[in-house]
Amino acid sequence: QVSRLAQLPYSSYSDDDGDDGPPCRDSAQQDPGLCCPVPPKPSAFSRCVRCLAFLWNLFFLLLGLLLLALGVWGLLAKASLPGGERGTLLSSDPMLLFVLGGLGVGTVSLAGCLGALRASPCLLRLFLGSLLAFGGLQVLGGLLLLLARRRLRDGLRDLLLLCLLRYQDDPDLQFLVDEVQRSLQCCGLGSYRDWESNVYFNCSAPGVQACGVPASCCRDPLQDGPVPNAQCGFGVLALEEVAAGAVVHVGGCGAALGVWLRGQAGAIATGATALVLVEAVGALMALRVLRDVTAFRAWG
Repeated sequence: QVSRLAQLPYSSYSDDDGDDGPPCRDSAQQDPGLCCPVPPKPSAFSRCVRCLAFLWNLFFLLLGLLLLALGVWGLLAKASLPGGERGTLLSSDPMLLFVLGGLGVGTVSLAGCLGALRASPCLLRLFLGSLLAFGGLQVLGGLLLLLARRRLRDGLRDLLLLCLLRYQDDPDLQFLVDEVQRSLQCCGLGSYRDWESNVYFNCSAPGVQACGVPASCCRDPLQDGPVPNAQCGFGVLALEEVAAGAVVHVGGCGAALGVWLRGQAGAIATGATALVLVEAVGALMALRVLRDVTAFRAWG
């Protein structure tokens, strides 16, 4: 009997263990991932895309913070200037565009940056949704330019007129108006006579600028000197158009700005296309990272 027992096959498990032990062990020897599956490892391409997505959003995060800092610095600098700039309406301040743009770009880029770094589906979806919303706004803006050009032209005309009225009240508006008049060689909105609507240049004003125009309207602000003459446009509104034309540019900036914008249509289209490509690249990288993260979490 002892010899017969020795010839029987040895069993290392009891009957109470069930039938799952040896079959799983045998199948695990044939296929290790059958009973003890391992998480899918991201490919080298996926890791590279995730790293690029992080660096891509980090760059735009720094750019957004730079715009935000520039806008806040401009607002604080104007608020500290003498002359009552603290009473300037914040809604019409050009520096507010830098603040809002910096906040928007920084917030969206921060979501994409943290989403790629922390592999967070929530932040990645927030980033993709923000890009989609911004793309929709771009499309809507393009349609408005095509369908409501007349209203937009009137709105731009009202904006330029507001710049003329608040010329001395806001240093940023003053800088923009001077640059436009100097570069386009124009004066006023429709003509140099539009400066009569400004309370400081109106002929009934008590100051020395009465019946004058800004120096950026002058044909030769240097007047054969090394320093620009800030009073070269004084008294021009009291002259006839022919006599005033010898001193300042009598044509308005409205028509000149329209001609310039039509000439820059190619550059504007190129810039818009580049912006769309930047958004598309960021969205594609975020989609790839989101797909890898979703696949890994579905396994878990």
